Amino acid sequence: MGTERPTASSSLIRPALSDDGSALQEIERSAGERFRDVGMPGIADDEPYTLEVLARYASEGRAWVAVDDGGDPIGYVLVDVVDGNAHLDQVSIRPDRQGAGVGRALLDRVRAWATDGGWPAVTLTTFTDVPWNAPLYRHLGFRVLGEGEIGPELQAVRDAETARGLDPGARVCMRRDVADDEGGPVT
Repeated sequence: MGTERPTASSSLIRPALSDDGSALQEIERSAGERFRDVGMPGIADDEPYTLEVLARYASEGRAWVAVDDGGDPIGYVLVDVVDGNAHLDQVSIRPDRQGAGVGRALLDRVRAWATDGGWPAVTLTTFTDVPWNAPLYRHLGFRVLGEGEIGPELQAVRDAETARGLDPGARVCMRRDVADDEGGPVT
């Protein structure tokens, strides 16, 4: 008999609070360690946002936290509005809770926020070949944007990533429309 993996149903999504910052930083650091396994130690070493930045996302209503039954944070998402779409800035899930639907639950919350805000889609930038990046988002219904579909603000996000040292050839912009969105994987 093996260890049972936690499920998304054993987590709750709530708005982030200003004082969640330290826990969110720790989640991002621990989740980032997986990048060492795919030869990306620089990404693993990247520092999370400052407490001030995380508090700003929380106070502006652009951050949600997944918590376990005891109320402890196990994952989070930060969003912006880019080119008139909801944009995933950061999604991090504690390693022992990955693969249990927590990320999907956070994405569902972002899609609801996009719908409520009248934004037609959710966009993101991610690594093309990291298994829990573009391949996972594709499974969750996102599609890669062609160069002609990338708006000026999303291009600015890409340019900022390149300036921070990320290889633009290893990154893609993705989009998932919310109007025809039922939340399931693409089959």
